[in-house]
Amino acid sequence: MIQIIAGKDRYHFETDWLSTYWHFSFDHYYDPANVQFGPLRVFNDDVVQPAGGFPMHSHREMEIVTWVLEGELEHRDSMGNTGRIGPGEVQRMSAGTGVRHSEYNASKEKPLRLVQLWVLPAQAGLAPSWEQKTFSREARAGKLLAVAVPKTEGRQDAAETNGAVTIHQNATIYAALLRPGDAVEHKLAPGRRAYLFVADGELKLNGKVLGAGDQARVTDEPKLQLAGAGKDADLLLLDLP
Repeated sequence: MIQIIAGKDRYHFETDWLSTYWHFSFDHYYDPANVQFGPLRVFNDDVVQPAGGFPMHSHREMEIVTWVLEGELEHRDSMGNTGRIGPGEVQRMSAGTGVRHSEYNASKEKPLRLVQLWVLPAQAGLAPSWEQKTFSREARAGKLLAVAVPKTEGRQDAAETNGAVTIHQNATIYAALLRPGDAVEHKLAPGRRAYLFVADGELKLNGKVLGAGDQARVTDEPKLQLAGAGKDADLLLLDLP
């Protein structure tokens, strides 16, 4: 089954520095029928105005993955990590037993657009940790590129993950840039589900057309056929338990 939710039907919240679309119940927005999708608990599509951002705040027991689409995000946390994330970069922060961090638009002139998703960890009580990796547009052009993969006991070498960040859940996050004429296939193992988000552009998912801002929640489908359609499609695909 493929459930498509149009971008215009997402919950929208706006302040003087933030315009955000929440895919699931979050903060003051609560819908008992829309709390999570498998271990995927939060999926926010944010535009942060110049110099705006989220001041220091705390998290616990959550895998937080941030993907920047436009602009530059400045990150600081209580573990002593600082850094900036630009387009094509992905950051994973495991909140574990507790961590504090802040996130700001590093520019005083240009807006920042990012996607942030929270995944429930497979194990509680982990020590907080953080990592960040960069992926070029060319690396994800015409294919599904794994940018976050499950953390496997004993796996330390980045080469074993093809350079992807690791998350403490049996979930994989793929990024792709599909141009008109591009087509890729993704097989889902029995009992697995998928979550697709089109950040920009247009594509077909098993023949169904999705545009910018649209999402698809997929269950009981053995195979996904994704094809570029009309405009270059910038997307994220999650393979979830």
